[in-house]
Amino acid sequence: MTAQAAHLSPQTRAALPRHVAIIMDGNGRWARQRHLPRIEGHRAGAESARAIIRAAGELGLKYLTLYAFSVENWNRPKEEVDALMKYLVHYLKTETPELNKNNVHLEVIGQTYRLPEVVQEHLQKSIAVLSRNNGLTLVMALSYGGRTEIVDAARSIAKQVKAGALDPAEITESVFAQHLYTRNFPDPDLLIRTSGEMRVSNFLLWQISYAELVVTPTLWPDFRKPQFCAALEEYNRRHRRFGGV
Repeated sequence: MTAQAAHLSPQTRAALPRHVAIIMDGNGRWARQRHLPRIEGHRAGAESARAIIRAAGELGLKYLTLYAFSVENWNRPKEEVDALMKYLVHYLKTETPELNKNNVHLEVIGQTYRLPEVVQEHLQKSIAVLSRNNGLTLVMALSYGGRTEIVDAARSIAKQVKAGALDPAEITESVFAQHLYTRNFPDPDLLIRTSGEMRVSNFLLWQISYAELVVTPTLWPDFRKPQFCAALEEYNRRHRRFGGV
């Protein structure tokens, strides 16, 4: 892509999605293609995350959710998981000052209690530092799974019903959504998946019911502002009917 492709058309800039979610896929393949250890792919992927967070803020997006670590990822080799956790701590330490400078607000969704204590501590520190910012809201999905989220929501509602605080007849989609991890955010308008895989991988299953999907063959470590802008342009070409005509 040319440098010009890194800029949005006036039409797209005037009709940006409020919330973009990204499945950041392809780190392992990127590393394998270069005969590098998988962790080097994750390291390169962190550079893409940095670039896209910066671009999202510059473009004026309100919400950006990144699928950083799934509940299924706990099944990866311990060495890789440990390395990812260490790199996450490093990322939080080094990037929080820039995020603060760029007025980014940080939120986390998922079963964060499963994360190592040191990761939880640095997450809470970063969240506190960025808590007063009112620019882009960055949502990191960590130890996250869509089905797990829905089960947790159902369990929370069941407890309220059992306690007599909620009548089953009052359970609506809106009520259910208030028990999801994402209760404080709007549903994604656009879901981007890198690396060309045609699946949603247990990500925001409830929330993406009417999201536009854009799949790019670009591996995540090669995904930068030009590719991001191309996805936003594709979104602007869609006609969202929400079941209507």
